[in-house]
Amino acid sequence: MTTVQEAAAQVRPTVYDIDPINVNRWSPRSFQEKEVPEETLFAVLEAAGYAPSAFNFQPWRFIVARTPEERARFLPFLNEFNRGWCAKVPVLILIVSQTSSENGPFPSAAFDAGAAWGALAHEAVRKGLATHAMTGFDFELARQTLNVPDDFAIQAAVALGYQGDKDALPEAMAAREVPSPRRPLEQTAFKGVFGQPINNR
Repeated sequence: MTTVQEAAAQVRPTVYDIDPINVNRWSPRSFQEKEVPEETLFAVLEAAGYAPSAFNFQPWRFIVARTPEERARFLPFLNEFNRGWCAKVPVLILIVSQTSSENGPFPSAAFDAGAAWGALAHEAVRKGLATHAMTGFDFELARQTLNVPDDFAIQAAVALGYQGDKDALPEAMAAREVPSPRRPLEQTAFKGVFGQPINNR
């Protein structure tokens, strides 16, 4: 089986010297039916809690499903495609963020939760785990099923576990089981105004 690192290096060459963890994080759909040790899982979740946050409000919350009974609550609100490959995933997480504080609406709730997700994903790579975030699910059914309060926005669901062999997936899915490439820097970062490449390469 190709490792996460080997697969990522094949399709994600970098121009500049960056930490490989940024390249090695990608989103497979094949997961082993192997339990994630509690200490490892909690370390990943704790790392997410150190993400930057406006006013240190830390709006993110993680609803974690580890047991068969807990995971069974998640599956009905996932769409059919995601339900198919998530059935074997050992940990499912719903990321939500608090949208208001005692001072009123908190406009960076989604931005801060995204930062926490990034920290979670990178720590997972450090621990030899894979993650796959998804928004292909019924948000309202997820809210009802998991008792998410009205002042929390649902951001994404995340599959977490040990990467499996792509041959365990249906043929059509297996063909897509590779890291996705990234656009070059000149198409992403602009100098001064929108559309002006920041570099001259």
